[in-house]
Amino acid sequence: MDRIRIVGGNELNGSIPISGAKNAALPLMIASLLTDGTLSLDNVPHLADVEQLTRILGNHGVDYSVNGRREAQGSAYARTMNFTARNIVDTTAPYELVSKMRASFWVIGPLVARMGQARVSLPGGCAIGTRPVDLFIDGLRALGAEIDIDVGYVDARAPKGLIGNRYVFPKVSVGATHVLMMAATLAKGETVLENAAREPEVVNLAECLNAMGAKVSGAGTPTIVIDGVAALSGATHPVIPDRIETGTYAMAVAMTGGDVILEGARADLLEAALEAIEQAGTEVIRLDNGIRVRRKGGVIRPVDITTAPFPGFPTDLQAQFMGLMTRAQGRSHITETIFENRFMHVQELARLGARITLAGQTAIVDGVERLRGAPVMATDLRASVSLVIGGLAAEGETIVNRIYHLDRGFERLEEKLSGCGAIVERLSE
Repeated sequence: MDRIRIVGGNELNGSIPISGAKNAALPLMIASLLTDGTLSLDNVPHLADVEQLTRILGNHGVDYSVNGRREAQGSAYARTMNFTARNIVDTTAPYELVSKMRASFWVIGPLVARMGQARVSLPGGCAIGTRPVDLFIDGLRALGAEIDIDVGYVDARAPKGLIGNRYVFPKVSVGATHVLMMAATLAKGETVLENAAREPEVVNLAECLNAMGAKVSGAGTPTIVIDGVAALSGATHPVIPDRIETGTYAMAVAMTGGDVILEGARADLLEAALEAIEQAGTEVIRLDNGIRVRRKGGVIRPVDITTAPFPGFPTDLQAQFMGLMTRAQGRSHITETIFENRFMHVQELARLGARITLAGQTAIVDGVERLRGAPVMATDLRASVSLVIGGLAAEGETIVNRIYHLDRGFERLEEKLSGCGAIVERLSE
């Protein structure tokens, strides 16, 4: 099993190209099930989750092709992937596939909308919380689907098609917003989704659906209106730059010091996180086609943050910001409101010398003068990269184990960091 070795103490200087967003690419790929035309997606990152979803879509009969590798500045690359669901050969998503990636459950919306039926395995639990699918089921029922749950599978049927309706999400859910928005594009009549997620990835999906011929308005606000159409066509659409990768590298620069341009990053996708980084004493300069992050001298100041749905501070950057706060001069409070069990990185950061105590949903971080390298274990995708941030500033060598988590969401992380002066390498057994 691969590991990452980090020797801390180097500033980061240079540039890092920001990849396409995993959290945007996955629902866009699933949207290909809505049409028999070809959906071409630009700027698709090369990640384990993307490869896994490609296999899952292939199980349903989706053909795909990749338009080579387009070299970007630096050594990261983007791809154009083409998905064609001309013939859906199977409307069942089996447990052995869905259990490997929760987002694969989202195929239930497009399948029942286009084919009138879907049988999808329940995804089960998750390392950072249960994340139940009741909102997906309730929302599809509101659109007229008949749904039964039988021996671990959700059976959804709408033989005469879905019917537009009003649905109020009892709590904000990005995944459920994706699914119901996709399903409603082929429903008869108007669908109104209230208390919908406002995340940039939802907007990116809505723009893609409209390029395919859907009639979606209001994405990015709490109320999304979808006028159903009889059929969708193929389209070409770009994946937005990854705001979580952007924030992660910005925090890495804030941790180590240095001066890095994050090429292609969009500040408007993560203003709450950038403001927190600025409050911590790092300069953030918003450019026309990227973000410059600079800390030349000066201390890391403590900052209190609370995670919240967009436009609030992203839960997917909570672990990374905690890593930054371990070196702050003073005490900070980090409150997690989105997922339970999302503090599993605390004990691993403590192995590097961090001083963190937990009080319910809040982590109290007392900054220390220095961290020391040690072997650590990644527990989930975002927690794993918080350990990388800690290791970049730690004295000596840090070995991050179980980095298959990192490969799910960060494209060529060690190459991007080493290109800016970090001593980071992958160790393969």
